Amino acid sequence: MGRKFVVGGNWKMNGDKNQISEIINFLQTGPLNQDTEVVVGVPAIYLDFVRSKLPQNVGVAAQNCYKVPKGAFTGEISPAMIKDISVNWVILGHSERRQIFHESDELIAEKVAHALEAGLKVIACIGETLEERESNKTEEVVFRQTKAIADKINDWSNVVIAYEPVWAIGTGKTATPEQAQAVHRSLRQWMCENISPEVGESIRIQYGGSVTAANCKELGAQPDIDGFLVGGASLKPEFVNIVNARQ
Repeated sequence: MGRKFVVGGNWKMNGDKNQISEIINFLQTGPLNQDTEVVVGVPAIYLDFVRSKLPQNVGVAAQNCYKVPKGAFTGEISPAMIKDISVNWVILGHSERRQIFHESDELIAEKVAHALEAGLKVIACIGETLEERESNKTEEVVFRQTKAIADKINDWSNVVIAYEPVWAIGTGKTATPEQAQAVHRSLRQWMCENISPEVGESIRIQYGGSVTAANCKELGAQPDIDGFLVGGASLKPEFVNIVNARQ
């Protein structure tokens, strides 16, 4: 059984009810490739609204959560709260959480472990900065970030990895299909050797970094790219074309 293509749309801190209704409309109109799993990452305040409006063939993800079920953590949400409103996914470790909010590998790994324990599916993000890439540290960085998660979990069946080169997010720069494939292949090999061959072969690895309708087909044709985590383009009708990249 091959790995099912999975496309995530990360809305980030964007949208109001009017814009979200427009996004829901083009997702409902589609048509969306039935062989592709689709998940949209929604600002926390709109999670319940979006889940109630979207058809069930589109998954909904929180964009973050904390590492414990409840407590005195003002402004945070827990996996239990996310589950309580029938949302089944969460995006963790996004480069903006790492870069802007200074979340460590360790904290992200703890969040991933708790989210999985609570029954959520996780899109776990990894990726290097431009400085790290230019210093030839890409593999060192993504292996370190992945190892932090591997040290905290045993069951990878509900994890999708999103490789997002930080230098290609919102910059208009995209890794070439060959560059992206090379990192995905190295990452899969690392997981085969350091976790298990079964996990390495079955784990779905998305590419995230200025994916558009124009470049998605070429990226999606790479053997180790199993989908995308899409930022700005997920707010636009072209997201449907990205979902359908493998048609």
